[in-house]
Amino acid sequence: MGETIVADAPDRPGEPKIDKLFKIMVRQGASDLHLKVGQPPILRISGTLRALKSDPLTDSQVQKLFDEVLRPEQAVLLHERGSFDFAHEFEGGWRVRINLFRQRGHLSAACRLVQIQVPNYEELHLPPILSKIAEIPVGLVLVVGATGCGKSTTLAAMINQINLTRRVHILTVEDPIEYSFTDSKALINQREIGLDVPDWPSALKYAMREDPNVILIGEMRDPETLHAGLTAAETGHLVFGTLHAASSYQAINRILELFPIEKHAMIRQALAANLRAVIAQMLLPSSKEGFRRVPAVEVLLCNPAVRNYIAKGEDEKIVEVIRGGAGEGMQDLTSAIAKLVKEDMVLRKTALEHAPNRERLEMELRGISVGGGIVG
Repeated sequence: MGETIVADAPDRPGEPKIDKLFKIMVRQGASDLHLKVGQPPILRISGTLRALKSDPLTDSQVQKLFDEVLRPEQAVLLHERGSFDFAHEFEGGWRVRINLFRQRGHLSAACRLVQIQVPNYEELHLPPILSKIAEIPVGLVLVVGATGCGKSTTLAAMINQINLTRRVHILTVEDPIEYSFTDSKALINQREIGLDVPDWPSALKYAMREDPNVILIGEMRDPETLHAGLTAAETGHLVFGTLHAASSYQAINRILELFPIEKHAMIRQALAANLRAVIAQMLLPSSKEGFRRVPAVEVLLCNPAVRNYIAKGEDEKIVEVIRGGAGEGMQDLTSAIAKLVKEDMVLRKTALEHAPNRERLEMELRGISVGGGIVG
């Protein structure tokens, strides 16, 4: 863990005490705040954990911090489940996503700061092809990657593009809501699990009755959620969702793993017919001023070749399509990382530490074209 931070923020009469810590996050440029009994508050700054210069937190201190902001029904859910997600707004219109969880009998918290304004592609340093993907009228678009890699922010930029350019009804189902949208050309309704609707099955059951053109499913975590997304895409909707997978190639396998083997052929056919794009990303520490972290983005567009490979179970050939599809806007993770180095956004050393295939990245940085094979 990095060196301690001496930080303070002014108190405002009547504001929850936790807001003081959230304001310190903003001032320090932190992405996350961790609270654990026996430790001082810990910030994540540019990917590194750094403790505040403060006394270790006690059980009662952590509990009191959240007693002030949890509604009674949320406190009940935390007690029943042992963990709970919710969002909280504080001074200045800032928003923070909070996961409360119990460990070894104590309450802990992981808090993620969400930007006030929905950023655009240029601000996020995302590839221009995402703008084209957001123009797709119907089908399923997945954004995949590890926890904390910026999937929700990428989706927010795409949803906001649609909001600014198309007269459609956008329905989001999230747990919790991270970005709040203001209606522009589009009509946007945002439903939060636990606040507006009791659970995912209920939200997705009624989604189709709410006349949406575009549906955002915050996380496709189980067969029911994925099936609902595919069904919505089949019936003429544009569906966005997130999934935990390291690459677009692995996303296909991850989806199939959620279903029994006897349903794999059916799911493959549904994906071949309805999947439009997979965006896989990871965040790397940036060396450029103004960027703390920058995304390396893999883009898979489901052209006829990809749809054929998915249907036939020849997923390993998808990687070759991505590498040969630069003219269409496709790129794999290794090429994306190499591009960041060439643009002076990421140090060569940092890139090699995060590369899915270090040898191939070194060759790309030397300008050597590399052929097929299953790598990132």
